Amino acid sequence: MTHIAVVDYGMGNLRSVAKALEHVAPHARVEVTDDPARVRAAQRVVFPGQGAMPDCMRELDQRKLRPAVIEAAREKPFLGLCIGLQMLFDASEEGPAAGLGLLAGQVRHFPAERMFAPDGERLKVPHMGWNQVYRQGEHPLWSGIADGSRFYFVHSYYVEPHDSGVGAATARYGLDFTCAVARDNLFAVQFHPEKSAGAGLALLSNFVHWNP
Repeated sequence: MTHIAVVDYGMGNLRSVAKALEHVAPHARVEVTDDPARVRAAQRVVFPGQGAMPDCMRELDQRKLRPAVIEAAREKPFLGLCIGLQMLFDASEEGPAAGLGLLAGQVRHFPAERMFAPDGERLKVPHMGWNQVYRQGEHPLWSGIADGSRFYFVHSYYVEPHDSGVGAATARYGLDFTCAVARDNLFAVQFHPEKSAGAGLALLSNFVHWNP
């Protein structure tokens, strides 16, 4: 039986992530855990989160989860969600806060001078709601998902990778921004697949069956 660990560092409602995984993988064992040993024991790891990145990093370290998360991101199928994407990078303007440094780059706040729709309407921050996602190249986690499918976002910050080659998808909100990254066994997205209806469930199902 596949063992999937959902990392719990006290930030966000992880039950919705776990329920979505249980829906697409009814024969897997989905475990929400703050135990580093359980994260290490899992075959697949999901790293979600909500809230401010400095708080997330502090809580991660207080639970001594940092080493286990870094190991998982380097060694086994690993899926980062929302803040779980941002925390993979070097640093954030939110604080500023140092991240895990697994991917080179910064986390930026949406710039006020760019927050306009094509018709000139002022865009609100946080970016909240459904938005189209456009793939950058093929990846197994996009299997069966049409390019331009809509996913659900809630965020005020976005990642700016130093290496454009890690980009797996973009979205547009005032500016084009990277909303998914991929490298080896690691895949991470800014949106919430657990809140993104059929397209989100398809991505989670693809992750469960992904063998990088």
